[in-house]
Amino acid sequence: MSTVAASGQVLPSEKRKTPYFAIKLLGFASILSVAVFFVRHYVFFYYLHYNQAGFSQSAPNYWAMRGWLLMHITGGMTALLIGPWQFWTGFRMRYAQLHRWTGRIFLCGVAIGSIGAFRLVFATTFGWAFGVGLFGLALAWVTTAGMAYYAILNGRVAIHKEWMVRAYVVTFAFVTFRIITDYGPTSHLKPEADLAVTAAWACWAFPLLVTEVILQLRRMYTAVL
Repeated sequence: MSTVAASGQVLPSEKRKTPYFAIKLLGFASILSVAVFFVRHYVFFYYLHYNQAGFSQSAPNYWAMRGWLLMHITGGMTALLIGPWQFWTGFRMRYAQLHRWTGRIFLCGVAIGSIGAFRLVFATTFGWAFGVGLFGLALAWVTTAGMAYYAILNGRVAIHKEWMVRAYVVTFAFVTFRIITDYGPTSHLKPEADLAVTAAWACWAFPLLVTEVILQLRRMYTAVL
């Protein structure tokens, strides 16, 4: 009798967990797939066409600034591809030590990428308004990652997780920027200079706002329970 009762209690719990697991797995796979597509389509170009013509295709000063540019895209690529693994609960719990090291690599990627970004901001050929937008993105990037690191140093695991989410949302802004400018109805907006300036802010400010609302709603819901 007790065995039947126990199995009857366990089964609904497993049924409840399965849909959430499927949704999380689908989300993880989707984010990682989009990140890989972005890297192959936009980042590898600079490694495969390491010449003045290839770099100047995007901006006239990129060849002269190639060291800073490669620093930026290499750090950003590293953070973009390694970030999703930080949020896989099974991976984090089963491989705790590896999780810590991938977290360190993510933070190093942000640090290296943001140094390159700050340098490129002050040498942009797309105008000061676009430069300010990129500066805001770089500042948000290093701030969110820095807060995540500071939280874990102080043993605040829950706060660390929230800031890591924010940091990856800002990291993913490089992908969001391309989605806004190259795909969908927004890619047809004119003039292109205004679109670029708008995308420089919208690619991280709006996603970060939505993320903050979700995090705070989750916190309020948890507090009520």
